[in-house]
Amino acid sequence: MNGSLRINTITFIMAINSALSKPLNLSPELEAVVGKSPMPRTEVVKQLWVYIKKNNLQNPANKRNILADDKLKAVFGGKGEVTMFEMTKLVTPHMK
Repeated sequence: MNGSLRINTITFIMAINSALSKPLNLSPELEAVVGKSPMPRTEVVKQLWVYIKKNNLQNPANKRNILADDKLKAVFGGKGEVTMFEMTKLVTPHMK
């Protein structure tokens, strides 16, 4: 790898890391699940998993699916069950 390509790659990775660690304001619905904002995206996902596991909301038949309670339904647009991958997509509009 030549020197300039290596520097550009490192700069790109640093930019991604800083974007992920930037504190974001959360919607009231999301705050009810993960806590008060501002909070970095990485911490939001971590706290979502804490909430899901604490309240036993993983589908026992398929652990990749989340069974939403009333608080999560407000975040998931009324959906009762979502996949892990859908979850991150549905949470994004609640962060600014």
